[in-house]
Amino acid sequence: MYDVLPPPSADGWSHWPAPAKLNLFLRILGRREDGYHRLQTVFQLLDWGDWLHLRVRQDGAILRHRGGAGVPAEADLAVRAAKALQAATLCALGVEIDIDKHIPQGGGFGGGSSDAASVLVGLNHLWGLNLDEDVLASIGLSLGADVPVFVRGRSAFAEGVGERLAPLALSPRWYVLVDPGVGVPTAELFAAPDLTRDAPPATIADFLSGSVSGNAFEPVLRARCPEVRTAMEWLAGFGRPQLTGTGSGVFLAFEAQADAEAVCTQLPRHWRGWVVQGRDESALHRALRLNGAGAGTAEK
Repeated sequence: MYDVLPPPSADGWSHWPAPAKLNLFLRILGRREDGYHRLQTVFQLLDWGDWLHLRVRQDGAILRHRGGAGVPAEADLAVRAAKALQAATLCALGVEIDIDKHIPQGGGFGGGSSDAASVLVGLNHLWGLNLDEDVLASIGLSLGADVPVFVRGRSAFAEGVGERLAPLALSPRWYVLVDPGVGVPTAELFAAPDLTRDAPPATIADFLSGSVSGNAFEPVLRARCPEVRTAMEWLAGFGRPQLTGTGSGVFLAFEAQADAEAVCTQLPRHWRGWVVQGRDESALHRALRLNGAGAGTAEK
């Protein structure tokens, strides 16, 4: 899906993948003085997601055409990313943003964060800024804790609020993703009194050995969201389902694509589901590497 960046359109639009992610485990170690939670997780990047379409403007305006349903332009992380990059660099150029949304909102698959990261990476090329990855990741962190992993473009073991990243080579897997079709208020979940916030720290070796698993938000969501509980119970008939992030999305891992597809074809019709492959390298970064940094750029 993402191995080749489409060439810029004749009308100046360039095209950038914004891949989804899974959290293969997630635990909360405590809370920092600033109120943010200290987390540990593993981000698995996926070969599936949104498409960002960008067209440079000379007048400095930042405009959005399509975005997430019900998300006003001023609240869209993609728009906020463009404005943050513009402010950080004093760039006089602007951009039009058009988003083909495939990642469900509120599912915990990282759609908004990935869109923001692809805007940062794409505009870094389109605006000729030549910022390094550390600078882009720092700007991304100001937008959300999940943005840096998409900017850096590698599956990773994450700590802190999710910004301290150690790249990981993960076993090849196929995943069935299920969207039960309900939104989950992240702030309410973090404030839940039954959320475990004092888990012992884990190491990368713990994760790779299989001794660390689970998501701290799973029992909270099971108790509060019947749709999520039902989806996990249905998937449990085929393996060990997991929750991703702080959203309503659930997933099941398989070694073979055919096995994943066999389960996905049995999904109840009121759920949306996808069979996707895990990738250690972001679709965005892989496409840039295979096509060259200028492949997605447009004439200014």
